[in-house]
Amino acid sequence: MTPSARVQAAIEILDEVIASARDDGPPADTIVQRYFKTRRYAGSKDRRAVRELVYRAVRRAGERPDSGRQAMLGLSDEDAELLDLFDGSPHGPAAREPAEKSVPASLVPAWVQALLSEHVIADEWPALLERAPLDLRVNVARAAREELIGQFDGAQPTRLSPWGLRLPPDTRIDEHPAYSGGLVEVQDEGSQLIALACQPSGEMRVLDLCAGAGGKALALAAAAPGAEIIAADTSRARLSQLPPRAERAGAAIAVRLLDGGRETAQLADLEGQCAVVLVDAPCSGSGTWRRNPEGRWRLTPERLDRLVKTQQRLLDIAAPLVKPGGALVYAVCSIIRAEGADQARNFLGRHSSWIVQDMPFDGGRAEGLGRLLTPARDATDGFFVARFVRSC
Repeated sequence: MTPSARVQAAIEILDEVIASARDDGPPADTIVQRYFKTRRYAGSKDRRAVRELVYRAVRRAGERPDSGRQAMLGLSDEDAELLDLFDGSPHGPAAREPAEKSVPASLVPAWVQALLSEHVIADEWPALLERAPLDLRVNVARAAREELIGQFDGAQPTRLSPWGLRLPPDTRIDEHPAYSGGLVEVQDEGSQLIALACQPSGEMRVLDLCAGAGGKALALAAAAPGAEIIAADTSRARLSQLPPRAERAGAAIAVRLLDGGRETAQLADLEGQCAVVLVDAPCSGSGTWRRNPEGRWRLTPERLDRLVKTQQRLLDIAAPLVKPGGALVYAVCSIIRAEGADQARNFLGRHSSWIVQDMPFDGGRAEGLGRLLTPARDATDGFFVARFVRSC
């Protein structure tokens, strides 16, 4: 591919990313992979260069552009050599018209800024737009971290999680024998800490209420092989990914597919029976914007309001399932107060027979009744987590 053709490919991908963000479709990574599956002529250097152009344009624009061309012209405003590639050559983009506007540079929509703590605005935005590393969680039921660290080029132990390894961002591990053998899973260090906040041990019963594809359930099972782990979710597609992952890891995890709106009835047999209930609730995903920067384009006030109501409902479903002396761990991969500190405060206002416990790990900063992990301070994805114990 010529340099101009790479720019045109990036524009075409950006058009799909913008449409997907508007319609709540697949993430940018999936769109990039799908684009090149039908374009076998593009070599590895071409794919890498186009991907880099796409993500540079996405990271630059906090507001969703009207088109991929507008987003790429915005990037060219800061890169004269890139603008020269708008030359009308075969397979390249047409030359820029004198009146043609580009998308202005911004990090985040103004309405989102109003929802964040001041220290997040001041300290975190540059880190939220950097590329994230690749973190692995060692399956400690089968291997020790020290045994595996030398098997991966450039691997370092994670600072906060006792289970993690940190690798360079572009590391491929899907064909590594430690991965295929169930000795490691891809999991951000912050996500590992959410599992650690559950303090899994012994033969306790733990319910992962919003298990998704089961990353945290797998971490819980590895940390406490004798525990009864139940993974529940309303998404058949996501939950169906867990059984093969559990088989690869040698983990015994019970799976429950729930019907949205009928969760209370379907979980009635667990009322007052769980030592821990983890509510890793659906959220804005603002804590993962360094991995999915187009997530800023997906979030709207209306969507955020729906998410906050869903989080509240899930907390109220979870509370009766915890036995006296047991714990409810609430987590969101978000840096927005309404989803984190405000949600935790409101839960305690509705449920007076609960007390707050601090986290069993270092890291994060105090944020209301919980702790907030952030990329700049903790080198993790952004997570809010709070731990409540039922007193009676």
